[in-house]
Amino acid sequence: MHAIHIKEHGGPEVMEWTELPDPVPGPGEVLVRLGVAGVNFMDTGARGQGAPGWAAPLVLGAEGMGHVTALGEGVEDLTVGDRVAWFYHRGSYAELLAVPAASLVKVPDGIPDETAAAVMMQGLTANHFTTETYAVKPGDIAVVHAAAGGVGLLLTQLIKARGGTVIGLVSREEKAAVAREAGADHVLVSSGGGFEDRIMELTGGEGAHVVYDGGGTETFRSSQHSLRRHGVHAYYGPVMGVPTLRPTDMPRSILLSYPTMFDHVPTREALVRRTGELFDLILAGKLTVRIGGRYALADAAQAHRDIESRRTTGKLLLLP
Repeated sequence: MHAIHIKEHGGPEVMEWTELPDPVPGPGEVLVRLGVAGVNFMDTGARGQGAPGWAAPLVLGAEGMGHVTALGEGVEDLTVGDRVAWFYHRGSYAELLAVPAASLVKVPDGIPDETAAAVMMQGLTANHFTTETYAVKPGDIAVVHAAAGGVGLLLTQLIKARGGTVIGLVSREEKAAVAREAGADHVLVSSGGGFEDRIMELTGGEGAHVVYDGGGTETFRSSQHSLRRHGVHAYYGPVMGVPTLRPTDMPRSILLSYPTMFDHVPTREALVRRTGELFDLILAGKLTVRIGGRYALADAAQAHRDIESRRTTGKLLLLP
């Protein structure tokens, strides 16, 4: 089989289309032939500088869907031919994967392959943000960074479904229409900080109830100053930098959260339940996944260049 392999960390040029031995499923694993892999911004961090569990050499990618082709010992709830999806399995930029059965969910009939791959990581992230990080209620005002991106578009739809108002931030004027199409009530063009005054104007001087901030160190302070008293700053931008912070710098008694998806789906039961919620919304026509670009798996380096350029909207996918 072939996969996108890196021997050392660096720019997209380190990504190589490499022939590797076919994996063999061990006990509790299944062999999956990749149907679609999702591209996430965290993939660029794994490529560029690595992270715990992501030290080179390695195969990149963490998300996708595919078809079960073989079962390891002890696997009873899956069969050959099942369509399955996963949100975090290291080495997903590969034609074949040996994946723990407990990490897989069955894809319902009516959910296209591309949608299943596109909604897993970013959909679970958006579900986490709007239910447990801050449970959005009717009338709440939420600020969504990168509102035309994969997470931002799903976040906007889930906030609106829960009765909230969305102030979306986009980096370029041409992205504003995409954010509005997803349901954003207001869209501001901002490529960094300095947006807090406009948010205060839109909220009558009160500030937002929650800011979902994946913008990194440039947006961190402005996000905090966009919040009302006891508002929640959900910061999920470590790939863009980790800011220094003194507790006394935080205004208006706000709350700071660094939400991670593993705390949202810590068990198999939680994974099945949360993905089921997303699939149900899609089947009901209440959640739409926008595909922003499709690339051959062998051309994954170009997908990385494009997502890092900040010119893309929606979800980028790799097709074997």
